[in-house]
Amino acid sequence: MDHSSIHEYDEFIISNRQRINEYLNIVLRYFILTGPAIAIGVQAKIFHYVTYITCLHISILVLLLSSLHLMLLKRIPYSVAVSVFALTSLDILLFYMCLSGVSIRLTWFLVPLLSMLFCDKRLYYYSVALNFVMLSGTAAFTSFFQAAQIGAYPNGSTALFLNSMGGYTIETLVMLFSGSMILNLASERYKELFRTTSIIENQKKEMSEKAELLDAVVKIYDTVNLIDFVNSTETSFKSQNKDPRYVDLKRQSQSIINQHLQKYIVPSQHEFFMDFTNLQTLRDRLLHKTIISEDFIHTEFGWIRAEYIAVSADNDGFPTAAFYVTRNVDAEKKKEASLLHMSMTDELTTLYNRRRYVKDAEELKQNPLPEDLVIFSMDVNDLKTINDTKGHTVGDELIKDVARCLAASVGTLGTVYRTGGDEFIAIVHTLDPAHIFKTISDTANSWKGVYPDKLNISVGYAAYKDHPEMSFEDLQVLSDEEMYAEKDRYYRENHIDRRRRRHRTR
Repeated sequence: MDHSSIHEYDEFIISNRQRINEYLNIVLRYFILTGPAIAIGVQAKIFHYVTYITCLHISILVLLLSSLHLMLLKRIPYSVAVSVFALTSLDILLFYMCLSGVSIRLTWFLVPLLSMLFCDKRLYYYSVALNFVMLSGTAAFTSFFQAAQIGAYPNGSTALFLNSMGGYTIETLVMLFSGSMILNLASERYKELFRTTSIIENQKKEMSEKAELLDAVVKIYDTVNLIDFVNSTETSFKSQNKDPRYVDLKRQSQSIINQHLQKYIVPSQHEFFMDFTNLQTLRDRLLHKTIISEDFIHTEFGWIRAEYIAVSADNDGFPTAAFYVTRNVDAEKKKEASLLHMSMTDELTTLYNRRRYVKDAEELKQNPLPEDLVIFSMDVNDLKTINDTKGHTVGDELIKDVARCLAASVGTLGTVYRTGGDEFIAIVHTLDPAHIFKTISDTANSWKGVYPDKLNISVGYAAYKDHPEMSFEDLQVLSDEEMYAEKDRYYRENHIDRRRRRHRTR
């Protein structure tokens, strides 16, 4: 067996010792019930030479021994001394019971049997030796009393003692040799298991070395870690040390790399990051899947993408191993954001377009409408006339001037959208929409452009506080109606033939 296997076997013996000590403590505590059980036997006249005070003494003795053992277990849980104390306590209890007139025999051999659970020959030999000493002491103290009762031994207590010790000696030797054989077999079996485990570990190491051939692919990632769910290890393919590191998948929710990385995730995404990288739920989330990924903001490097890629699975579809990779996607995200902004922006005016308006409107509809919500509908007057008489260049300049006018008037209270050729909509948050309406009118009347000498804008609005029974769509329709009424007034006052207006379809 190689050094690694020997080390693992030694660790197993130590860990097993601590666990068996815990079980022995439970056994000692259950022995507290021995006193009441014997008392019932006294009451039933089964134990003729046992008193109730003896039953009380037995329970107190067990309570004291189990308490001391528990204290030792908490202070030095892996020490051989704790095991020795437990085995000695059981023998002391049996010794006291025999001296008190409780007739027991087979129970004596329970202590060496329990000691075999430690898989430690030293403890087993100690238990057998102690057991023999205690049996000898019991035989010496009780032989005189028993000889008087039996009356079958002419030489009295000495003959009875020698007879008892002969039987005890034979039984002890049988137990010693048979127990030794059992421990040898168990030890060899455990060592074989650890040898097999060592072979598997070496094969895994070879696989890890072969994975270095994938460096060409690995280089595109900032980190590449292999999470092995079978052996509870994490192996980094980007660090100098590629040895697997143990990860307690039952108690540890984060891998080693994420324990460091989580410090750099922006606070607003921290909880989401911890949920996504939780190892205790990862296998369920990867069930029958090849990859799961999410994007997060790193405080130093910008956007990063974290991915889990299943590389093997068991018969039920649960991954047995998965790669955890991260890479910087900040440039990609910025390009994506730029393209998204372009798709949501009107090219002529740089205002948001109809697509963005629909998106923002849908988000508003998902929650109760705010009390200060106001929808403004706006339309440029005489645009067709200007296009026909002064050209589309002047018409485009007029549209851009109107956009600047509306953006300046609304300011930080809302957002202005160009939803058509000469049509604009604004979503505004204000409890004084009349002030916005007047600001638009005053700004338009005082506007001095390069080509257009004036701006004529028809404006209508609908405030939610004035119509709390209305939906978002109803407010939009009402603001359109108000705008058209304003437009009709403009054409009447300026004696413009309304038939020249461009036909609209709403």
